[in-house]
Amino acid sequence: MKLNKISLIILSGLLMLNSHFLLAQDGTIYPLEAPDEPDAILLGTGGVEDQPASESWFRQWGDPMARNITTATLTPFLPEAGKANGAAVIVAPGGGYRWLSLGNEGWEVAEALAKQGIAAFVLKYRLHPTPESLNDFTAWMNRPRTAPPAPATDEKKEEAPVRPAMQLDLSNQLEDAEAAYAMIIDRAEEWGVDTDRIGMIGFSAGAGLTMHSTLHSKKMKLAFIGPIYGGMGPVEVPKYAPPMFNVIASDDFLFRGQFGVIDSWYKAGIPVEFHLYQNGGHGFGLGNPGRTSNRWFDAFTHWLDVNNFLKAK
Repeated sequence: MKLNKISLIILSGLLMLNSHFLLAQDGTIYPLEAPDEPDAILLGTGGVEDQPASESWFRQWGDPMARNITTATLTPFLPEAGKANGAAVIVAPGGGYRWLSLGNEGWEVAEALAKQGIAAFVLKYRLHPTPESLNDFTAWMNRPRTAPPAPATDEKKEEAPVRPAMQLDLSNQLEDAEAAYAMIIDRAEEWGVDTDRIGMIGFSAGAGLTMHSTLHSKKMKLAFIGPIYGGMGPVEVPKYAPPMFNVIASDDFLFRGQFGVIDSWYKAGIPVEFHLYQNGGHGFGLGNPGRTSNRWFDAFTHWLDVNNFLKAK
């Protein structure tokens, strides 16, 4: 995809809700007309069972988001001619597997990767159903939440079980990720991709999907992964798991003083880089003003470079 196309999509969305923009910063959910996605490629992985609602869009915190997605797509963001280095990244936005933050954690990240010479592919994966009406969805989003259990105390850490990375059924999402990977392999020459340097990064639930793909897929051979503010619990690491770049902020509700996934990678003897930032909260995407987490993308591209993932043949 040419960068100016998606820039126009984002800009048009901003203009549509210009009168509500400042109010949108308080987390209020606003309806949004579905933007054009001219370069989205159907993955052909089927639909979602027991899903009566159609795909719909909304805006929250100024970002375009989609829910009730029943048709998975892959949107390429390719570097400018002569700038590609052969590396490729599947980008998985987050949203609790109920919606996708496609602007903040998808298109914007893919654009930034393409500017670094990396072929980026935004995965719009299938989701679990949410209420059809926006009002009902908003009420569901604002429902009282039960805090997750606290991590084990120091005295009981040695007894803390290694648990699965995901609790939801992610069979559809995994199938979509595998189809995206297979498509990139199939069209690697066309897209200028080195099939030995295909990685995956994800945000929040997208980080969970990245980890789930790493732990359970028998069809994907990822060269590297980047879970960004994902779950931090311990996991069973496959023998041939890829190097990992992991980011989270200390004020993120998913952190809670846990280092389990980092420890799991370290004990498995697989390269791991971990950045625990002082602040940033959750869902910061490429960054929010005045937060230490704003430099994570620079650190990520430096890590890729040092580990020879950006060296063109």
